[in-house]
Amino acid sequence: MMELDIVDIKLLRLLQKDASLSNKELSYHLNKSIAAVHERVKKLKANGYIKRTVAILDRKRVGIDLISFSQVFLKAHTAEVLNEFEMEVAKFPEVMECYQMAGSYDFMLRIATRDMEAYHIFLRHKLAVLPHVSTVQTYFVLSETKSETAYPI
Repeated sequence: MMELDIVDIKLLRLLQKDASLSNKELSYHLNKSIAAVHERVKKLKANGYIKRTVAILDRKRVGIDLISFSQVFLKAHTAEVLNEFEMEVAKFPEVMECYQMAGSYDFMLRIATRDMEAYHIFLRHKLAVLPHVSTVQTYFVLSETKSETAYPI
């Protein structure tokens, strides 16, 4: 794994805030040549620091009005059961994030749906019918104070 220098860190900070910046714009901010910036970005991608480049949408403009967090409890905890659950839940487009947790429940899911009815259909026909799901406790987001995608590096 490559070691990051201060220029790499600045570059990653800039790209986390706005990945649409051109190499020319990045070179201006970093006081480096366009070719040098291009090579650094290429190297950061090759070494896995930049996993992918995406557009972050305004969820309400695309009809996603309900965000919820579901705590999922499983009936069993073998490696096979855990892997099966993870593979199945990863297929659901409504599941934005899935984390295996330490503590009183097994998984935490961030779920995005059009509305409460869409969540109800998702729960009843997708999540709750998965093998080994024991209990699902869901919390619905009332307001969003902060939502960041950039890691503090």
